[in-house]
Amino acid sequence: MSDAVPEPSQEVPVEAGYDPAAPAPLNVPRTPTDNAEVDAQLERLGDADHLATDGHIEVYEDVHRGLRDALTALDARPGPPAPSPSYDQRAPSPSYGTRS
Repeated sequence: MSDAVPEPSQEVPVEAGYDPAAPAPLNVPRTPTDNAEVDAQLERLGDADHLATDGHIEVYEDVHRGLRDALTALDARPGPPAPSPSYDQRAPSPSYGTRS
């Protein structure tokens, strides 16, 4: 017979249903940009919070594509017309090149 006293278990109780390998939200704040297309893409990033890491790439590629499309659309929109010059830039001023 041994006189050794068994030590109490050092195990930490685990909550029922907790899986440390399960996806967990990163809770990264998303600041609105006031551009509806861009804001929608940034919110789409939240979908990755509920996926395993091998599913993140699909979300990231989709968001990247959407942001690229939004930027391309900005370049394609016609801007305001350029102001017309108030003088003909090709002809020198009459006061240049003449001596009195």
